[in-house]
Amino acid sequence: QVQLVESGGGLVQPGGSLRLSCAASGFTFRSYAMRWYRQAPGKERELVAFISSSGGSTNYADSVKGRFTISRDNAKNTVYLQMNSLKPEDTAVYYCNAADIRSNYWGQGTQVTVSS
Repeated sequence: QVQLVESGGGLVQPGGSLRLSCAASGFTFRSYAMRWYRQAPGKERELVAFISSSGGSTNYADSVKGRFTISRDNAKNTVYLQMNSLKPEDTAVYYCNAADIRSNYWGQGTQVTVSS
């Protein structure tokens, strides 16, 4: 059974940091590129960050570039999103995603709220 379980969300003040984790099971994690998406209330889901299967290539949305860092540990079947200098507009439910040409897996999401 495929599972992606996000954790690490919460309430943080503007300028603060959070580290999201996504633990994967039920598929060959090291073979999949991984992505973090987010969805704010009333908005479409948007791609935040991408990391290749080996971890050698990453890419970010312009809105988070320089503040967020995606990484992975293939030995632990886990992908991370380090979020620094958080802004109120980063408030959203954050989802991890694993996809290839045949499969597309989603986690249940973790809420991140940036507010004073």
